[in-house]
Amino acid sequence: MSRILTARPLTREAFAEFGDVLDTDMDAHFPINGGKCERFHDLAKVEAEGPNARVLLSLFKATPYEFPLKLTMVERHPFGSQAFMPLSPAPFLVIVCHDGPEGPAEPHVFVTAPGQGVSYPRNLWHGVLTPIGSPQDFLVVDRGGDGNNLEEHHFETPWEIRLPE
Repeated sequence: MSRILTARPLTREAFAEFGDVLDTDMDAHFPINGGKCERFHDLAKVEAEGPNARVLLSLFKATPYEFPLKLTMVERHPFGSQAFMPLSPAPFLVIVCHDGPEGPAEPHVFVTAPGQGVSYPRNLWHGVLTPIGSPQDFLVVDRGGDGNNLEEHHFETPWEIRLPE
């Protein structure tokens, strides 16, 4: 038996309690390079804690999932934040959970608008990278270093995630 959730649009206000939305819909921008480039400044807090911590910049090539999605697992990273910025305007699914008394609480599900990314603070439960419809590439900023920076939680009863109509 599945529990059903329907994804909602990703907005700064709706996502604020979970992390940062990465996009250009903001006031903190200014021209650089002689006016030939616009810098959208300080989009998210980057966290890298623990032994030999360093910030990593990586490219991920992600494969889409079928919908409705059967959500059986979420993960979190105790030592560092993670930011995901798509390299194409295609939307992707964002799944996040607050801490509950026995692990992650009920998931919150969002669909990004074209060009939006997200940044999760350390210790936030979240789903894996989930493109919608076709493969998608992402620029990812996260933490490298010593120590176990991955914790997974498997739900006893899966959640069924549906896209909005």
